[in-house]
Amino acid sequence: MNEILQYLKTNGETVDLDIAAALGMSLVKARNHLLELSAKGDVMSCHSIKFVDGKKVEGMSYRLAGFILKAKPGAKSKAQLKLQ
Repeated sequence: MNEILQYLKTNGETVDLDIAAALGMSLVKARNHLLELSAKGDVMSCHSIKFVDGKKVEGMSYRLAGFILKAKPGAKSKAQLKLQ
């Protein structure tokens, strides 16, 4: 489960299918670990629906609870600059 937490810390919000593929584990195993982490309050989840090549793909999107990724280098929009 620590690998999942580290992956989310590095990559931000991600769907369960991508987490399983990146960490080389089955989708069922990844979902079980994510459910445990969610029950502990370590991660937050929401139902996600996206369309890939016209096909509906449903899954769960996960991110670390209370963690905000640092801004990446590069040009910022005026709206982002007002927030800082």
